[in-house]
Amino acid sequence: MQFSRITVEPEKMGGVPCIRGLRIPVATVVGLIANGMSIEDILSEYPNLEKEDIYEALVYASEAVRERQLPLVKTK
Repeated sequence: MQFSRITVEPEKMGGVPCIRGLRIPVATVVGLIANGMSIEDILSEYPNLEKEDIYEALVYASEAVRERQLPLVKTK
């Protein structure tokens, strides 16, 4: 899968995946969504972002965990 809006640059943010070369990590965007922030609110807080950036960040995160097993705590 190709991502046109996600960049990884070793000299920026330690090489973590970011949105379009901006210093806005994919993990930050995904975390905001996970914590209940609306897309409109994110766009208001980060005026350099576009709606398509948020959607691609979510797809990127989905693909990043698709091939890995994450340790989960068993519940009773």
